[in-house]
Amino acid sequence: MEALIGPLLPLYERERHAGRAMALAVVVHTDGSTYRKPGALMLIATDGEYAGLLSGGCLESDLHAHALEVIGSGTAKVITYDTRGSDDLLWGLGVGCEGLMQILLTRIGPENDWQPLALFVGAHRRHERVVVAVVIASPERALPPGSIILPEGQAGGHPVPLPWRDAVQGLLARALQTQRPSTLGASAEPLRVLAIPLALPPRLLLLGGGPDVQPLVDIAARMAWRITVYDHRPAYAQASRFPAAEAILLGRPETLAQTVDLNRYDAAVVMSHHLPSDLGYLRSLSTASIPYVGLLGPARRRQKLLADLGDDAPALNGRLRSPIGLNIGGRSPESIALSIVAEIHARFTGSPGGPFQRIDTP
Repeated sequence: MEALIGPLLPLYERERHAGRAMALAVVVHTDGSTYRKPGALMLIATDGEYAGLLSGGCLESDLHAHALEVIGSGTAKVITYDTRGSDDLLWGLGVGCEGLMQILLTRIGPENDWQPLALFVGAHRRHERVVVAVVIASPERALPPGSIILPEGQAGGHPVPLPWRDAVQGLLARALQTQRPSTLGASAEPLRVLAIPLALPPRLLLLGGGPDVQPLVDIAARMAWRITVYDHRPAYAQASRFPAAEAILLGRPETLAQTVDLNRYDAAVVMSHHLPSDLGYLRSLSTASIPYVGLLGPARRRQKLLADLGDDAPALNGRLRSPIGLNIGGRSPESIALSIVAEIHARFTGSPGGPFQRIDTP
């Protein structure tokens, strides 16, 4: 998933409050090795400040010059960066990524009700799935490049001419269902449209609020995940200990399912360091649909807890990860937290979690 809105929010809110138009940069096509993939977003203000990265900082300054032109003229523009050959050095960029990236720049501001960011921001706050489309190329004067198309029933989008309406709405529906960017039209076709689903941040439930949970919250928050900490100990369930968490809840393990809507979460980590509490947490999680359940501790501890769960244990098959985390060799709370976040992230993206060198080595 590429369309992350969290990093764009502070700049978006600042410029919208001031009534200043901005340029929205969207990666619409890539080939070869590139830093970001189609659907990635970047916001550029007139003063040069930007939010979101489309490269490792290599292209952003060049994009700003194009962004000023787009903001001033209101006419969208597609810029191509091809770093697959010697021209990369001739441009003075020297990226050396061996890939091609096409980026669409379009103006957003009061005249178009700040779309599509207004829709994305609202959905992000409500944690709702939503999809928009952007026109890359078009033979229709009534549907120029840079036009923003919203789902049917959403106000503020560009109207789609009747001959293309069904195809575009089908594209939006497909992207919403698969949660992956989807393109209508090949590079040589007159109409090209990219549908972009909003990438919602994962919701993480941490069951236990001990000292080793604090670095886990810090790292997950850096990833813009939404975090809830639940503990039965008043000394641990305090907001001052987890300023980056969305919620800190005090409650007994046996009342977890009555206190928290477990099916709202994408992952849960059981780490109270207290066997009876962990058993209660696992029993509640066995009845929920959370796809990832992590349990801190060695394999022998897991085996004891599963044995004590009895008939509830099979409900965790295929979901329980224990010992939790990727094997990165760390023993400190910070390195354990890093390994846990890394494993959860790999699970969400469908990645194996191994080293890239193993993949790239012939």
